[in-house]
Amino acid sequence: MKVTIINEFCQGHAQCHAKAPEVYELDDEGFIGAEGWLNVPAGLEDAARLGAAACPERVLTPAE
Repeated sequence: MKVTIINEFCQGHAQCHAKAPEVYELDDEGFIGAEGWLNVPAGLEDAARLGAAACPERVLTPAE
């Protein structure tokens, strides 16, 4: 599974990380650390969806 990331819309709310820290790492300023897309490790798909759904800016889009 991959998650598409639209970095320019990230506002640093860190809700993705709060819900799924094992999937979404943040940079030193509290923004999503990955750019463009993220490969989700097997077994963490549900966590990735939960973290993406928590983003108020809709920066993250899971894709099967």
